[in-house]
Amino acid sequence: MDNKQLIIRKSKAEDTEGILKLYQRVSSSSGGIARKSYEITLKYVEYFTLKSIENGLQYLVITPSPDNKIVGEIHTYQLEPSIFCHVLSELTIAVDTNYQGKGFGKLLFQTLLDDVQHHRTDIRRVELLARESNTKAIQFYERLGFKIEGRFEHRVFTMPDQFEADIPMAWFNPNFKLSS
Repeated sequence: MDNKQLIIRKSKAEDTEGILKLYQRVSSSSGGIARKSYEITLKYVEYFTLKSIENGLQYLVITPSPDNKIVGEIHTYQLEPSIFCHVLSELTIAVDTNYQGKGFGKLLFQTLLDDVQHHRTDIRRVELLARESNTKAIQFYERLGFKIEGRFEHRVFTMPDQFEADIPMAWFNPNFKLSS
């Protein structure tokens, strides 16, 4: 299936069940997302979906099949308190394992960053975290324009007595404008 056969759109509250199923599929595969499958609950998905719809951005990739299966999702939202109103954070992307490596993640990121650049001039930065061992993702984010901003040493607990660093990264909106 190529990108032309997919539907990309902003999410709605009624997409929660499909997003939950996507996250359950992705979390059960190694290297999918940081959360373990038992942490993927309806409450978790409702939380980030509502926050993203209210004060952030959330996009879906949907197959044009009879069931309109959600095969990818990206979301981010503004932090609180108001001193961070120019920041979109907590960025997470999930792509169904059957669709990984086919450009869908890139398409989701480009859609999100284009939206910020052209319609959210109130946003100065979009930030994310990547595990230091996930070099493929870090390189991917750099190709999208994200910059490494440091290291959070021993932040990720990987197994008994083992830790790794989280790598904070940010993309800066070239069309940011201070509101008067």
